[in-house]
Amino acid sequence: MTASFSFPDSSSSAGETSFDWPLAYEAERLLARYIEAFLGRHATARKLSDRMRDETGNDFYEWVDYLVLSPDHADELRSVGLQADSIEAPAGVVVMAHPKAMMPRVLLVVDGGKKGLPSALAIKPEVLADFATCSSLTSSIEGSAGARLRRMTVAVEDGLQLLAIERVGYRGFVIAEPAPGFTAAMAKAEELFRTRHRDLTDDPAGIRHANDVLDQVLALVPRDIACELYFAEERRFWELRNHAARVQKARQEALGLGWGNHDHHTFRCSRRLFPDLVAFLERLGLHKRERFYAGAEAGWGAQVMEAPAVGIVVFADVDLRPEEVNEDYAAKRLADTGALGTVGLWCELHGDSFLQAGMHHLEARFDFVRLRDQLAAEGVATMKPFSDFPFLKQAFTEGERWQVKPERVDRLRERRLITDEQAATFLRDGAIGSHLENLQRKGGFKGFNQKAVSAIITQTDPRNPQASS
Repeated sequence: MTASFSFPDSSSSAGETSFDWPLAYEAERLLARYIEAFLGRHATARKLSDRMRDETGNDFYEWVDYLVLSPDHADELRSVGLQADSIEAPAGVVVMAHPKAMMPRVLLVVDGGKKGLPSALAIKPEVLADFATCSSLTSSIEGSAGARLRRMTVAVEDGLQLLAIERVGYRGFVIAEPAPGFTAAMAKAEELFRTRHRDLTDDPAGIRHANDVLDQVLALVPRDIACELYFAEERRFWELRNHAARVQKARQEALGLGWGNHDHHTFRCSRRLFPDLVAFLERLGLHKRERFYAGAEAGWGAQVMEAPAVGIVVFADVDLRPEEVNEDYAAKRLADTGALGTVGLWCELHGDSFLQAGMHHLEARFDFVRLRDQLAAEGVATMKPFSDFPFLKQAFTEGERWQVKPERVDRLRERRLITDEQAATFLRDGAIGSHLENLQRKGGFKGFNQKAVSAIITQTDPRNPQASS
């Protein structure tokens, strides 16, 4: 009998769990071998893979949503840790996935590929119509605009299908037409998120307004779709404020890919608004996956949250005192300490990510060295890596310097939270606001490196003269 499991359901109230993420190298090597076999027989797929590598610094593997093989491969897949996933799929299709690693899934179909050669392979650009336009595709798209899953054939060669799919808040494999009027409802929901007022008279008013907007959105669309739309708009807002993001987005859009390679979204939050951010994300279906901190003396922590059905992960940073790191610090309103760490000062200078500032950075998965070198050729410099392991490489692009409003600087100086010299520097030069993060994972590793993240938090403190280098 095939072992089965279910991924966390976005509608569940599962509590936070401690995770020890594995390194699934054997599974990764097996799936990479299947993908390479497909690329070796499909010239269009190989050309696309080469262009993604050479023009965008991307690894084709990271864009593969699923492969199609015959049931003859089930034992081999199970031997490296994949299991049958009880996700929605057409009759007769078995979905195999690794329960704790980030990697493509495999559909086992009676007439699927044999001897390690997939009969079909699907990649997942962010917006299917954009990909079709950039690729000059003429085949029709299965699933109307607004469908939770859409699919089109890119090319068939020697009986092997290269597919492209688009997902909206959905992990399954059944194409279903949206209800009448639903596409218009999605467009309205997108507009509501895009036009949300971020800088109202005070932060509590901004929080109330954000929740009012979410109330309206949830009256229009299901929660998972609201989640998808919200983070698409957060990425859009972040792009407006980050040059490196715009450069890389343009490179990926030239192939119609969008941000389909996003890994996680990082929000910086003040202590006083942290529970409001967490509660808002829970309303979007994210659950508390794990608390993250690098020791009692690090001065900060993060709540990692995830919406598995949508593929969204959030890293929410906040200043912490030593005695708070072992508590559920996302469940209560943290007291004012009279001091500011790196995260708190960033929020005082720019506003919380949830409100005025937008995301501190987006992490996306790339071929680490290629992206670094390609961005350098575009005039975008990269900071020294803060993780440099075989299974995890991470580095920020040099920070985007933002102007700081004089009233924010004055408040900090009046409260003696910055010196007169620091105030003058912020008014004259601004302060680092955001980055793009170049991230490469191997072995399907889902976790983070605590000591390395703590180091980069310190390095990007606005009071650090070398913060952007």
